[in-house]
Amino acid sequence: MNRLISLSRALPTPEPDLTVAYTPIRLPMPQRQPLELRLTAPAAGTNLPIVILSHGFGPSNYIPSKDGYAPLVQFWAERGVAVLQPTHASSRVGGLAPDLPNGPFFWRERVAEMRAVLDQLAEVERQAPAVAGRLDHDRIAVAGHSFGGFTCSLLLGARLHDEDFSDPRIRAGLLLASPGRGGADLTPENAARFPFFDVDFSGISTPMLVVCGSDDDPRFTPRGPEWHADPFHDAPGADALLTINGVGHGLGGIAGWDARETETEHPDALEATRRLSLAWLRTALSIKPDAWTQSRSVLEQSAGSIAEITSK
Repeated sequence: MNRLISLSRALPTPEPDLTVAYTPIRLPMPQRQPLELRLTAPAAGTNLPIVILSHGFGPSNYIPSKDGYAPLVQFWAERGVAVLQPTHASSRVGGLAPDLPNGPFFWRERVAEMRAVLDQLAEVERQAPAVAGRLDHDRIAVAGHSFGGFTCSLLLGARLHDEDFSDPRIRAGLLLASPGRGGADLTPENAARFPFFDVDFSGISTPMLVVCGSDDDPRFTPRGPEWHADPFHDAPGADALLTINGVGHGLGGIAGWDARETETEHPDALEATRRLSLAWLRTALSIKPDAWTQSRSVLEQSAGSIAEITSK
């Protein structure tokens, strides 16, 4: 029971079940240190769908790693989803030295790390015996917050200078406060600093939910909060845009409890983000096909001040 929420309590969601967690799982990577990740999964059940979560490039030392995003990860795992969290090369605590070539952002390495998780799911299960044989390798989604959303957009089919990074094993995608268009949409300083933001989202045909904070005013562009909705408008596969009202880049607190990343701590907004993102994942991954429709209906009838959903 969470006494801090009110309106979001109306949004339907399953009761939580016990989970198990393994950390650090280590996967070999060519010519570098192993990739470390955390697995959080239901303690019971079979054919568990998988979400691979790509963390952001936030200001904290530990949250941008396998050890962050507990408010989101634990919620999903308690309700039927196995969540894998790699510590990306850009991580302050466990990544590569930022002065190496391609640092400190290591955007290509981040994509390679997500693909390494996809390639080595059998090894993940070997190192996590409580889930061995229980993961459904055919029901995989990627989810990413902020810079992690950029990473996921490439895997979902966004193109950078006509280069294709898509992976057909990914069945659905969830972008949380993800970057919008780069190039001329950025300030000149940021266009020079982040040339890799100049992506074309029109190649994304995989089903995708884009989540934005209504007050998320980015420093990269003069366009304001609507910049984060670009993937929804440009990607044919993006079927819904979820706007959480009254919050910014942290979406009410998904990155961590009482964290620096949470510029506006808003328990109801956080709960709405958790419940509605889970409902979309449950539909996209064929856990409960009508979950998204039901949640959207309840939102409109009973909790419309918390969030808005736009569909194509």
